[in-house]
Amino acid sequence: MAENSVKVGLIQMTCGSEPKVNLEKAITGIRKAASMGAQILCLQELFSSVYFCAEENYDHFSLAEPIPGPSTDILGNLAKELQVVIVASLFEKRTQGMYHNTTAIIDADGCLLGKYRKQHIPDDPGYYEKFYFTPGDGGYRVFDTRYARIGTLICWDQWYPEPARITSLLGAQILFFPTAIGWATAQPENLNRKQFQAWQTIQRSHAIANGVFVVSVNRTGTEGAMKFWGGSFISDPFGELIYEAPQDAEEIYVEKLDLTAIDEIRVHWPFLRDRRIDTYTPILNRFLDDIQNPW
Repeated sequence: MAENSVKVGLIQMTCGSEPKVNLEKAITGIRKAASMGAQILCLQELFSSVYFCAEENYDHFSLAEPIPGPSTDILGNLAKELQVVIVASLFEKRTQGMYHNTTAIIDADGCLLGKYRKQHIPDDPGYYEKFYFTPGDGGYRVFDTRYARIGTLICWDQWYPEPARITSLLGAQILFFPTAIGWATAQPENLNRKQFQAWQTIQRSHAIANGVFVVSVNRTGTEGAMKFWGGSFISDPFGELIYEAPQDAEEIYVEKLDLTAIDEIRVHWPFLRDRRIDTYTPILNRFLDDIQNPW
């Protein structure tokens, strides 16, 4: 991890009903990105299936697999062959009756470096994730890969400042956000635009507040009544867009990140230095009502 730069790759793709076909498409994308020089590759959330959380259906539990398991074995062999790090979001079966939305981190030697289980689980029309996923209980984590120290958070986690802050304080240089988010096909265009802008803005704000790179990888394509908006992007440590993928097309992209920018930004904008951690105790409360507020 002594290098001052790293090439990251994002793979934005459509998904169909056959997991094997989706996995093969992801493998093809990984090979292409590696041929373009990528060292760390990130796939979108639940890349090996359609976004099954659009409905509550017990049959979908059959899509889950253990980690380590079949997919991580295949991706591990690929990572070793190509000498790349793979960030892979999977539907994990932890034990009978307990399932997680989990990202596996596979290092460039093919070994499973670790995993992160999604902490924030949404439950909204079209996103019935609480039916399927148990919230992660392993805390926020960083992974010392061959090429950089990275953190990974998953989709709904991206809307909260605390996970990004904690993962950055643990030493992450790059935050990866595998994502599956889209518009209801019946929504008006002005609402679509506002939602996309909010999604991108909140993640760019994590880059600014913490002085880290952010790589967000979303799926694209229409699945049922949901049109996934793509728009995968890379932000520098001051929130500037380095790259933004199209919203309605598959994309494989590789970008070289200068990791020395982290120190440069943090020196000139010392947000971490000036944190008043002694004043933050109230954040541990769900809500601060009048009883807790003396004013």
